[in-house]
Amino acid sequence: MSALLPRAPPFAVATIHQFLRAHALAPGLDGVVVALSGGIDSALVARLARDALGPDHVLGVQMPDAQFPPELLAETEAFGQGLGIEMRTVPIAPVIAAFRELLPELSDRIALGNVAARVRMVALYAIARERHRLVAGTGNKSEILLGYFTKHGDGGVDLLPIGDLYKTEERQIARELGLPERILARPPTAGFWEGQTDESELGFTYDEADRVLFGLEQLRGDEEIARLTAIPLERVRRVLERVERHRHKRRPAPIPKLGLRTIGIDWRD
Repeated sequence: MSALLPRAPPFAVATIHQFLRAHALAPGLDGVVVALSGGIDSALVARLARDALGPDHVLGVQMPDAQFPPELLAETEAFGQGLGIEMRTVPIAPVIAAFRELLPELSDRIALGNVAARVRMVALYAIARERHRLVAGTGNKSEILLGYFTKHGDGGVDLLPIGDLYKTEERQIARELGLPERILARPPTAGFWEGQTDESELGFTYDEADRVLFGLEQLRGDEEIARLTAIPLERVRRVLERVERHRHKRRPAPIPKLGLRTIGIDWRD
């Protein structure tokens, strides 16, 4: 077994519950809105939010595009109903079609996938504002570090309940909480196109990435990580290069320093 293997601490679920209550039930707020896609990330966030806040304070929103499988839509609706939370479906295919007509530049599937993610963000915030709720993001630590999310799309959220859990830790907690096996076994996908999966696009598995990222968290060098994990050095470096290449996604927009205190540099909120 690898010497670098992240494991969720025993207090993880309780801490996330406390975090959700502190943020989503603050004065003037009435809970969270969660985008449900049928995957483990959104399913776990919805379950954690339901347990922490109560079902009356969680709204699950499905936002299918034209290629979203009807059977997955029905399955996800049933999952939300099983949690006892309110569900809403907002089809976004007409909006994406309008963007394609207005912007001929949207000619490749990555660009269209980013549009879909940003349209979903707009819809979530419109609903959240009306309901006096926060948008609970579904990104995990692995995705955030790897930059595997759409800037101002699924990365545009108010809080990230599982943002300090690696994908492997997330799976561990999901199993402990008894999430449906269908969800646990489903290959992670952004749903940008039919047959697309996270791991095929990234070029490595989350199990590999998490061991490398865990080594990076411990300030270990690439060669030491490769030795401890038995992952080829070339693949270790591929993961680390992706972390470095996408650091802009984890930072606020840069501002040139002109004043005494500058936002994002030395202004502390």
